[in-house]
Amino acid sequence: MTVIDFYTHVDDPIAVAARLVAKAWPAHPAVRIVTPDADATERLDRLLWTAPATGFLPHCRLSSAHADATPIIVDHVAEHDGPACVLINLAPAPPPFFSRFERLAEVVGSDDEAVAAGRERYRYYRERGYELRAHNVAALRR
Repeated sequence: MTVIDFYTHVDDPIAVAARLVAKAWPAHPAVRIVTPDADATERLDRLLWTAPATGFLPHCRLSSAHADATPIIVDHVAEHDGPACVLINLAPAPPPFFSRFERLAEVVGSDDEAVAAGRERYRYYRERGYELRAHNVAALRR
């Protein structure tokens, strides 16, 4: 069953997603990031070309001709047929394919709308019996 980690109190979800990808990819052969929209996909795509500064995170979009051979997929399209190791969700709803993944990282922004959506996702997973863990990102920075 998918293990789900919630990262809460996040001021910059795109930056946190980039850090999670950098941490997950060396240990897992495939990482999929679901963004809420095309703008967020573009912002995260650009960030992954420069972060981390000392490394390279091979990534592309789901529609790329190289998607089958690329270990990190960044997109707002709610589809996924590829390998299912780590999924990072920035979207307000649970991705319909999340249960295929070993691990799911839910990134919850700090604004009221993001917090409300995060609580709904938490409730959704809890009601279905998933193991949930919470990490307060703001507290980790102290």
